[in-house]
Amino acid sequence: MIDALAQLPSPCYLLEEVRLKQNLELIDLVAKESGCRFILALKGFAMWSAFPVVRGYLDGCSASSLNEARLARTRFGGHLHVYAPAYTEEEFADLLAISDRISFNSLSQWSRFGERTLAANVSAGLRVNPLVNEVETDLYNPCGAQSRLGIPAEELDEALPEGVEGLHVHALCECGADSTERLIEAVEARFGHLLGSLRWLNLGGGHLLTRKGYDVPRLIRVLNEFGQRHPGLELVLEPGAAIAWDTGVLVSRVLDLIERGGIRIAILDISATAHMPDVLEMPYRPEVREAGKPGEKAHSYRLAGLSCLAGDVIGDYSFDQPLVVGGKVLFEDMMHYTMVKTTMFNGVPHPAIAIRLQDGRINLVRRFDYRDYEGRLS
Repeated sequence: MIDALAQLPSPCYLLEEVRLKQNLELIDLVAKESGCRFILALKGFAMWSAFPVVRGYLDGCSASSLNEARLARTRFGGHLHVYAPAYTEEEFADLLAISDRISFNSLSQWSRFGERTLAANVSAGLRVNPLVNEVETDLYNPCGAQSRLGIPAEELDEALPEGVEGLHVHALCECGADSTERLIEAVEARFGHLLGSLRWLNLGGGHLLTRKGYDVPRLIRVLNEFGQRHPGLELVLEPGAAIAWDTGVLVSRVLDLIERGGIRIAILDISATAHMPDVLEMPYRPEVREAGKPGEKAHSYRLAGLSCLAGDVIGDYSFDQPLVVGGKVLFEDMMHYTMVKTTMFNGVPHPAIAIRLQDGRINLVRRFDYRDYEGRLS
């Protein structure tokens, strides 16, 4: 594959259309078997050049800002569900004009914007906190007792505010079907008395049903059993990572090889802080194609980024063959979250974006240049 990438600029995100369709076909199967509605969470995957493929399987998007909502409306179409921790007066009218559903993060936000939402015939919901802790990393856990995300059960009365038609929960991050089952149990335990008055329940994202080993039959069973207990209630899932999971790589190139303190360092034309921020924020160690742990193979290196940040280090890896200046290094599973979180810190060149089509041809969708960097500043 590396030889086939010679035509691509470096760095470059490369999406594999075949893998994307495989994920979407599995999600489509679950939707049909369970009767659950799936929509695309743009915070996880917003590569709009791939939307013509995605909208063949999903009928809409979830957005968490006016910019995401505009992207969904102009590039995807279909159903649009909007949720944000808080809305601004300046943007709310524009959101109302393009949304089908809007969820509010607090009762104070509902008091401020609820009447306008109902007057615009947009279906209104409240985000609630089911207090189920399925995410080990605090940075990505939205359900702690002090979380700013969602309304706890004790703040709600026995009945919802008049006009509220749905509840929205988001509690998971790259979780399995067992976590979805426990989430549903928590929702029913804390908010079950309200479900009979609702049109829809949005279970958010974090359902990583396209990961190898995920118990898909269990998920289908759990969703069907919920539907049997609550007939007439539309159930919605909005995965982002599951749609683009393991669908492409970030192609990088070795710019220099140095040795410091007894460690060989390969400086690449990418940056952890600018192009793979979760490597530093979470942190985690991304997989590199044909690489092992340090010392596992004959030649070990510390892979480091191009920016001036001292901690711009991706991790330590080993290879069967020594790295060479100009050689390619491929980071696996870089399509979800990574691309949407990139920055142009330090003016480091932004990776190009390409798609390997189903017939094997590579389509270079976008290259970035100085004008993109300058345009973000003033």
